Amino acid sequence: MTHDQQQPSPEVPATESSLSTASSPYSGQRATQEEAHPPDSTLVPVEEIEELWQRIDRLRQEVQKVIRGQEEVIDRLLIALICQGHVLLEGVPGLAKTLMVRTLAQALHLKFSRIQFTPDLLPADITGTLIYNHHTGQFDVRLGPIFANLVLADEINRAPPKVQSALLEAMQERQVTIGERTYHLEEPFMVMATQNPIEQEGTYPLPEAQMDRFLMKILITYPPYEVEREILHLNLQPSFPSVQPIMEVQDVLKMRRAVHQVYMDRKVEDYILQVVRATRVGTRECPARIQRWLMWGASPRGAIALGLCSRAHAFLHRRLFVTPDDVRAIVLDVLRHRIGLSYEAEAEGITPERVLEEILRLVEVP
Repeated sequence: MTHDQQQPSPEVPATESSLSTASSPYSGQRATQEEAHPPDSTLVPVEEIEELWQRIDRLRQEVQKVIRGQEEVIDRLLIALICQGHVLLEGVPGLAKTLMVRTLAQALHLKFSRIQFTPDLLPADITGTLIYNHHTGQFDVRLGPIFANLVLADEINRAPPKVQSALLEAMQERQVTIGERTYHLEEPFMVMATQNPIEQEGTYPLPEAQMDRFLMKILITYPPYEVEREILHLNLQPSFPSVQPIMEVQDVLKMRRAVHQVYMDRKVEDYILQVVRATRVGTRECPARIQRWLMWGASPRGAIALGLCSRAHAFLHRRLFVTPDDVRAIVLDVLRHRIGLSYEAEAEGITPERVLEEILRLVEVP
């Protein structure tokens, strides 16, 4: 096992700003801050939210100095970080997945750790272990690479299920027990696990129940011609661009507070439920024409994830209210790994993306 660590140097609309006139286009009424949430010292003032948005724009620009053509993936990683979730990245080797996460950690001024999963990896190689100190005659704690802010679990499907379970337990509980002591993982904490879709021999695919614990599954594809040309030119230069810290830990935690002030109308909530329930065979919301493609659908956890990510998507796009467009923009990444295809669908070459796109076409938009 190898790892390297790097330490770079319910709804609240706003009231009096052109940025945050959270007059919902769906309710026909202006939602005031007092109606949505009582006064609370944890609320982030509108002026500070505007400053956060400016820093997010600068963060994107800083990351784009190194990572070209992956703006949408970077936004998805930010959404997961804001929503306190974890991400499963799938793509062929050589698409800069590791570089992307490391660059984002540098721009956010967060600790980064990479774990290369192999068949002989042990749970203690991830979480840490007790090591006997013969000078003191006592056991010393050696913390593992899981103790970082952004953790890249490279090729997670190459490690046996016992190791996968140890990682997923740390992801869920946000703590690790070593010996008789429990150690809490430092916030913010996010795991980005990668899978290679072209090599399946000698791997241990994640069970569906464990994949459901990932907030999103993001597919990384080849860049367009012009973007790849920029990548080639950039890497042929004698020096590589350096990334400067744009945010601090406090900014990430403040974004997590601010996203709770994003207003979501009940009609948008109903739209989320209709989309999620349409993936479940046997419900009245599931269209008859796609029932034969499905074996199981998304759970309530999927509906919660879609709501949280839609709200964060609106926040990243400088809005303090959610629209159905936010839901439609994020739904593939949130639900593609939460539905099971039937044998008939696989025989016909139907993909989860095709099923979800058909659902979006059939479910009425408020």
